[in-house]
Amino acid sequence: MSVKQALLALLEQEPMYGYQLRTEFEARTGSAWPLNVGQVYTTLTRLERDGLVEPAGSDDEGHEIWRLTAAGHDEVAAWFTTPVARTQPPRDELAIKLALAVTVPGVDVGTLIQRQRGATMGALQDYTRLKRQADGAGGRADLAWSLVLDSLVFAAEAEIRWLDHCEARVRRAATQTAPSAPAPAPARAEQAAGR
Repeated sequence: MSVKQALLALLEQEPMYGYQLRTEFEARTGSAWPLNVGQVYTTLTRLERDGLVEPAGSDDEGHEIWRLTAAGHDEVAAWFTTPVARTQPPRDELAIKLALAVTVPGVDVGTLIQRQRGATMGALQDYTRLKRQADGAGGRADLAWSLVLDSLVFAAEAEIRWLDHCEARVRRAATQTAPSAPAPAPARAEQAAGR
């Protein structure tokens, strides 16, 4: 997730101060990805350095307001029209954990998969319940939250399918016989027999 791009997109709507940006971000994404207000202000400082935002004065309570520059508007337009690159996948802790588990002696990979499947199934049920509630409401913010929930539901479903696949592969690998040791050379066989 690009916090930079998200903040720019929110500022496209209207100038805002840092805490307001955080609140808007979390409201539109259903707080699926909590945002630290310190991260917001650090990002705003970088965006100002890069010429994408600029201070626009203060409100009645003394909050510094930020607005997009022309370059910031261009950046938002480019972000919304450019596909998200999938060339370098994000680190997936579960994939790393499973990859290591099959190579570390003594790890019960079957139990690991079963426990993860149970946890993912629980999350899927929670997302589905939230989705039913969100679909009953109306408005753009509810649509935004519903789309985020769709993404979470689909990701959980895909993870369960992947875990099923991993379990089947691990079982197949366990039933396959290990390659037998190479037969000893004739001279070594004779020496081993005491000849």
